Amino acid sequence: MSYRIGLVGKPSVGKSTFFNAATMNDVPEGAYPFTTIDPSVGEAYVRVECAAPEFDRSCTPETGFCREGTRFVPTKLVDVAGLIPGAHEGHGLGNQFLTDLNETDVLVHVVDFSGTTDPEGEPTEDHDPREDIDFLETELDMWYLEILEKGIEKFSNRYAGEEADIEVELAEQMSAFRISKDEIKRLVLRLGIGFDPVEWDDGDREALAREIRRETKPMVIAANKMDTPEARANYEEITNDPEYDHLTIVPVSAHAEKALKRADEQGAIDYRPGDGDFEVLEALSAEQEAGLARIGEFVREFDGTGVQRALEAALFSELGAIAVFPGSANGEPEDGKFMRDCFALPAGSTTEEFAYFLHSDIGEGLLHGIDCRSNRQIGAGHELEHRDVIEIVSTN
Repeated sequence: MSYRIGLVGKPSVGKSTFFNAATMNDVPEGAYPFTTIDPSVGEAYVRVECAAPEFDRSCTPETGFCREGTRFVPTKLVDVAGLIPGAHEGHGLGNQFLTDLNETDVLVHVVDFSGTTDPEGEPTEDHDPREDIDFLETELDMWYLEILEKGIEKFSNRYAGEEADIEVELAEQMSAFRISKDEIKRLVLRLGIGFDPVEWDDGDREALAREIRRETKPMVIAANKMDTPEARANYEEITNDPEYDHLTIVPVSAHAEKALKRADEQGAIDYRPGDGDFEVLEALSAEQEAGLARIGEFVREFDGTGVQRALEAALFSELGAIAVFPGSANGEPEDGKFMRDCFALPAGSTTEEFAYFLHSDIGEGLLHGIDCRSNRQIGAGHELEHRDVIEIVSTN
């Protein structure tokens, strides 16, 4: 099972360019609304420091790839259909958007920080990117609120004398968002609104819907088109606005990332995705040289194009995922392939959960795990940490 990162945003902000830059797929791109109709799914990567050098070995990846000591671990990236205000009421591709969105674990909201697209995705000038950030959060909150209200109504209409807890009813109603009754109880306590929904006013319900949304659909803002002066000015203003302190905002130029990867593939430059610089390897035309010079100024100033950083902020910072390497405590694996895999797992994953992740038969036959760095035996309930190298010992 791979994590699924949802790529969202209004039309014409560079969402498909971001997707293509991250996956090197070739989905249609264009400066007009609804270039993307159906969601595109591709394989993107997050960076993890490879553990193989610690064992004086080179890895032989079968999932992802390794480049100069950096392991690129695959994850699914979903370019969700374009969104406009009123999606929760069915406007635009609203219902399809919300359905596709719920298949993702975390969101990267691509926002045109240059302010050159209006709320419908049409060309304009001096549009405030805060409006785009606000409208997406509002659309999601209203979507959650509608489902929350149904749970409250069911709770209110239960049979007289029937015992029930509001958090149980809401967890059942909102099960599609993978939230438990204990998590809802914690959010209600955080808000201090009590457990009798009769006493909740409109503000209480909206606040609870918003907290549940933030808990189950965490979000990173990809501040796209940051290679323009207008975007930089907006970025400075918005990141200093306390209203947006709850969000991680990453400066991004999806166009620059795609151009660098293309040039690297063609052998014109040496560029490792996510790096803050690159090396020119061959003579370029005056136009190519000028274009790469502009890109070079941007990536050196921001320590990269931001595409990798946005994905990694979503997976590791917002979701709290960890990367784990299956290893061999006895040195040489039977097939001669060393550290061929690296997987992203939820924080707090145990040895047993890792075994079941690898295969249900391995989990059922689990005896114990071995920490390959220390050769220490670890039990089924041992919690794994980021970049652990673990051998699973199983009867199957």
